[in-house]
Amino acid sequence: MKAMLCEAYGPPEDMRLTDIPPLKAGPGQVVISVKACGVNFPDALMIQDKYQFKSALPFAPGGEVAGIVKEAGDGVHNLKAGDRVAATIRSGGFAEEALAEAQRCIHVPKSVDYDVASSFIVTYGTSYHALKDRAHLKSGEKLVVLGAAGGVGIAAVELGALMGAHVIAGASTPEKVAFAKAHGAIDGFVYPPVPLSKDQQKALSEEIKRLTGGEGADVLYDPVGDDYAEPALRAMAWQGRYLVIGFAAGAIPRVPLNLALLKGCDIVGVFWGVATARNPKGAFADLEQLARWIAEGKLKPQVSETFSLQHAGRAIRMLMDRKALGKVVVTME
Repeated sequence: MKAMLCEAYGPPEDMRLTDIPPLKAGPGQVVISVKACGVNFPDALMIQDKYQFKSALPFAPGGEVAGIVKEAGDGVHNLKAGDRVAATIRSGGFAEEALAEAQRCIHVPKSVDYDVASSFIVTYGTSYHALKDRAHLKSGEKLVVLGAAGGVGIAAVELGALMGAHVIAGASTPEKVAFAKAHGAIDGFVYPPVPLSKDQQKALSEEIKRLTGGEGADVLYDPVGDDYAEPALRAMAWQGRYLVIGFAAGAIPRVPLNLALLKGCDIVGVFWGVATARNPKGAFADLEQLARWIAEGKLKPQVSETFSLQHAGRAIRMLMDRKALGKVVVTME
């Protein structure tokens, strides 16, 4: 079978399409004939050796797949050959076959296309866990989403709207803000590229406060970090919840902790991958709920670009250059 391999840490352009042996399911595992693989920011970090978890070289990136079960290993009773599934894996998705733990697979309704099925687990799973379990978002609260047109950002916008929040979208261009507003945001703002001057940081805080009626954000969803973090924290409402999702803008920020004291607010870490390992039953229930909402049309994951396996490096490059609107997917056909 063919796989796009990272053979040495570096840019996505260095990955190589090659032939590797077919996979065999071990106990508790399934082999999935991959139809589509969602691309996520951790893929870009992993091939550069910048992620918390490491895969031994060579490896195929891609941690979110959808396809058809080819083989079920010993002890697997919930899945059989021919089942349509989506699954999260640590890596290996940029290939015609992938190994997955059976307990990390969910059934995919026939009404949901494979590209969509491969594009919601990580982004919507992360955002649903963040808003429901970590922020305890309530209907009517003001939710500010940074990076609102990216994969996790647009998921947070959609979910926040579905959960009854007043969603305000922040992004780097007017087109991205318009995209977020078309998917549930009530209002939005454009922020400048990093680095931000002190005046730009102050203006960003003031704009968030203005759009939240002077009260600040009840919940602020931040997957970008860098120079945006401190002004966003300054724009929190009393007893607000600031969600630390990631650092797509580059640098991991350092913020003055007296701001948390003055705002009486929480700075809340969100690590969905570890949360799923610690509470697999809860994570599985969340993913089933998300799949139902998608099948019912209440959520509509946005696949903005698809790339063939041989051009998978371009898919990662699009995320690294922050050019994606919604989700980028690699397809095997």
